[in-house]
Parts: sequence; structure tokens; C-alpha cells
Amino acid sequence: MTRIDDGIHMKGGVITERDSTRCSVRTRIPGGVIGTQQLQGIVAIAERYGQEWIHLTTRQTIEIPHIDPSRLDQLAADLSANGTPIGSERDEVVNITACPGSERCKFATIDTLSLARALDVKLFGKEMPVKIRIAISGCPNACTSPLLSEIGVIGRNTPERTPGICTGCGTCVEYCKEGAIKIWNGISVLNPDLCVQCGSCIHSCPFGSLSSAGGHFLITVGGRRGRHPRLGRELINVATADEVVAVVERVVGWVYRRAWSGRLLCEQLDDLKFDEFKTDIAGAVQDVSPI
Repeated sequence: MTRIDDGIHMKGGVITERDSTRCSVRTRIPGGVIGTQQLQGIVAIAERYGQEWIHLTTRQTIEIPHIDPSRLDQLAADLSANGTPIGSERDEVVNITACPGSERCKFATIDTLSLARALDVKLFGKEMPVKIRIAISGCPNACTSPLLSEIGVIGRNTPERTPGICTGCGTCVEYCKEGAIKIWNGISVLNPDLCVQCGSCIHSCPFGSLSSAGGHFLITVGGRRGRHPRLGRELINVATADEVVAVVERVVGWVYRRAWSGRLLCEQLDDLKFDEFKTDIAGAVQDVSPI
């Protein structure tokens, strides 16, 4: 029997299939963005290893199925040369997901893809006591399900009305899906308790009476997918992408030092004294405020 290199075989992106004599190999593609040449390269690599199809995963990566474990060393070298190295899937920081963000989506309030790349460089593949999924959404529509990930980042935009301009036309009322805006005494009135800070009303106003009081990033911790889904807890609002990276690094470091293996992060947040950590984070990052 051919000896398998334990280093390659034990990488998180190498997944033993139902038929234990074969592996699926997951690639590293932060934010799901891949160049056309790299995509063609993955197709060529898959064909070289005898595969007629590849799998697009829920975490915005690509898997090549049915690989003979004895060929993992060469496959890893081929994927690295293509700029799409072996990914991560075990108790590690796995592939970071992101929606199209402000580059393409009319609802987005943040540049999600640049943020995904920055977090990938800092954190991807870090060994952890628990699996860490990071999901970034450009707005509260939350298309990437950040609230169901161990760490979620959501772009938000707080609206404010400029006095004396509103005509009471009601356009913003029609656009608000939360019912957070009403026309009262001829002008729009916002109920902050109902507003999710998506910013849609800002773009809807034909007279420019609504503007942004400040775009920001909401960071959540402890979400969970699977058979018993759970929403992440709100940690902090930060003003800049650099602060997001700093806070997420702190969260990952906190989990690395304190969490136990064998339990999902959401199941041990109270034991880890999440509320104390939340207070510490608010005091450590400039220009931020706790939720």
C-alpha cells in the first residue's frame, strides 16, 4: 500500500468520501471570487485527475471529487500553482463567504469583497478548537447568512431626515419593508425601533431629504447552521473595514485561547463569558459603541 503524506491527507480541505478509498478536495477561494483563468485551470486539473465534473459548495468554494489519496501531493502542487490552493473545512477558519457588496449590488452599503480578502490573508486556515465560519453581507438582507455563522459581518446605513426638505410624498414609506416610516403632519417620521438600517429609504427619496447618518459594520458571534440553527449574538458596531479586521482577529484569538473542542461555539458562549468579552471589545476599539 502506498504511504500517504499525513500532512496533505490531514489538511482540512481534504475530505474523505463515503467510499473511504477516495477524497474530495476543497479549494481556497475567498469570497467566492475566482479569475477566469483560474477557473479554467481548475477544470483542466480536474480533467487531468480523471474527473468530468466539479462541485460548487455552499461556502463559495470548488471541490474536486473522487481523488485517489496517493495523488494528493501532486494535486496540492497543481492547485497551488493555479492560485487556488487546498482549502479548509475542519476545526479551522474556513473559506470566508461574501455577497457581491457595493461593487455590484444596489442594496449593499459596504465593500464586502475587499474585506473578505483582507480577513482571508489574516485568518484563513488557522487551527482552532472549533470550526469558525466567517460570512460577510453588504446589507441587512443578509444573503450570505452571517447570523448563522460563528462570525458574521453586516453592512448597515443609518438614515436621517434633513429638516425642511421632506414633502411628505410617501415614497420612502413604500420602499421601507419594515414599516418603520410613517407620514405624520406632512413629513416622514422614522421609528428607530423598527428600522434595520438597510438604507433603502435613503436612495428612494426623490428630493434628497434622507441622507446617511453613518455607514457601519455590525459584527455578530456564535451563529449556527445545521439541524438546530441559532442566530449569532450582536457584538459591536464599528465604523471602518480596518476596525472589522481588528475586532474579528480579537474574536478569533479569544475563541482560540478559551473555547473547548467538541462543542459548537454557540453552545459555550456563556461559559466563555461572552458579555464580559463584549464589554472589553467596546473599550479596546476606537470610534465604536456596544450594541
